[in-house]
Amino acid sequence: MINLNIKATATHTFDAIVVGSGITGGWAAKELCEKGLKVLVLERGRHLEHVKDYTNATKDPWEVTHRGVLTNTQKEDRPHLVRDRPYDEFNEAYWMKDKDGPYLEEKRFDWMRGDILGGRSLMWGRGSLRLSDLDFEANAREGIGIDWPIRYKDLAPWYDHVEAFAGISGQAEGLPHLPDGKFQPPMEMNCFEKAVKGRIESAFPDRKMTIFRTANLTQPIGDRGKCQYRNRCSRGCPFGAYFSSLSSTLPAAAATGNLTVITDAVVSSVIYDEQKGKATGVRVIDKHTKETSEFYARVIFLNASAMASTFLLLNSTSARFPNGLGNDSGVLGKYLMDHHFHVGAMGTSEEFPDKYYYGQRPAGFYIPRFRNVHGEKRNYLRGFGYTGYSSRTNWARGIAELGIGAAFKDYIAEPGPWQMGLMGFGECLPYENNQVTLDHTTKDPWGQPVLKFNCEFKDNETRMREDMAADAAAMLEAAGLKNVKPFNRDSYPGMAIHEMGTARMGKDPGTSILNEWNQVHTVKNVFVTDGACMTSSACQNPSLTYMALTARAANHAVSLLKRQDL
Repeated sequence: MINLNIKATATHTFDAIVVGSGITGGWAAKELCEKGLKVLVLERGRHLEHVKDYTNATKDPWEVTHRGVLTNTQKEDRPHLVRDRPYDEFNEAYWMKDKDGPYLEEKRFDWMRGDILGGRSLMWGRGSLRLSDLDFEANAREGIGIDWPIRYKDLAPWYDHVEAFAGISGQAEGLPHLPDGKFQPPMEMNCFEKAVKGRIESAFPDRKMTIFRTANLTQPIGDRGKCQYRNRCSRGCPFGAYFSSLSSTLPAAAATGNLTVITDAVVSSVIYDEQKGKATGVRVIDKHTKETSEFYARVIFLNASAMASTFLLLNSTSARFPNGLGNDSGVLGKYLMDHHFHVGAMGTSEEFPDKYYYGQRPAGFYIPRFRNVHGEKRNYLRGFGYTGYSSRTNWARGIAELGIGAAFKDYIAEPGPWQMGLMGFGECLPYENNQVTLDHTTKDPWGQPVLKFNCEFKDNETRMREDMAADAAAMLEAAGLKNVKPFNRDSYPGMAIHEMGTARMGKDPGTSILNEWNQVHTVKNVFVTDGACMTSSACQNPSLTYMALTARAANHAVSLLKRQDL
């Protein structure tokens, strides 16, 4: 374990414990510390120091051993991760090895876990979109799942709060179903994208193409510099130009003098006191020695990531809660969601042969949801948005030519034609039988049971994907692109790394785990504010909503503590 406050750890007692140091754990620590609480952050991953430990952040492909390509050994270490895109030689040390985080699959689920201080906040895609009442009201309106206990007005000031601190660049568009935020100046689309934007919006007046709203700075904040357009974000940014726990919230928490961080700390369960009717602390296993210890606090925030927080609740059993902490309703682990993607279209253009673009912009563009927004009815519920990218084809196009000679050399020395792709991200409905359970027949290296996934996309998502491909192709064709080809590749739950649900918020303790403040209904001093709390998935990138929910819940927790109501 790495401990930054030896004296505090000797007592093992704090005002608050935060489990996890990723996007939401960092926010919980910041808000609680700044309100004067002594806070312990427990992180199962190894210690990582901002800037110093981003060892590959400035390296080019020829400066790493295998030019960024994974070896067979690296693939064997993480057989689940190699199914998907985020794991490469540049950031392999940030990801958990499968042997350290085993899980079982009744149906395929791609669970991608960080193994460092800061968690996946170092590797996230940085898309930062608000939900609206179209999303918060959808379940109630359609009779799906349960109603959210909050509405947009409850979260709007907290969206403002986290956007101003994190630094979100973007363009205001005035769309009620994609609310505008507190934006830094937007990144600029290139000439080709601007032309396509005009044509799409002319052909489809109900659709908008905008620069993606992203947690990359276009103006400095404090000691965080603005984005350098290197597009190497997933390695860690030495300029602090994108939001992560290491660059932003944890330093703010540490500046108060109220923060203690322990890494290599595998939290196994929450301690529940039957007589007090509340949680008193957590049990922790040292990752290396496997020794067990206990830490105590008046309030506990579970921010270990959606599935890990649900694991902790399921694994925290007692006479009062034999099926998991707070699980009187029996819905803990159920209603697992993720976005489905890998569907859309791509095409090329011979326009603007004399134009190029500056650097490697780390944000694409976005076409917000337009289906089932204004009362029209498709053969599916909810909707989808598109992330998009464009570039000029590079020298690699010459591989297929297998050419030689001066003419061929000149050919691949010049950029090729423009290309553009649209990829949809669609909402997944909350289904009761999409779930995770504990499997006690398999153990992790610390003797704990493991999660077993049984989750799949169903008919509603399948029908939606037909529109996601067809609409993308129609827009590119209307914009004048050639060789337009729709695609609809495999998409499995977990792949989008937007896993959520399984400890949902709700008004009724009989059908939900958490109340409107993210408190466990029956254990009011335990808060869950990561993706586990989500009642529906919407189709927007969810991390900004997690941040806002966390800041809101942390401030509510402090007010309750001051009133001695926890």
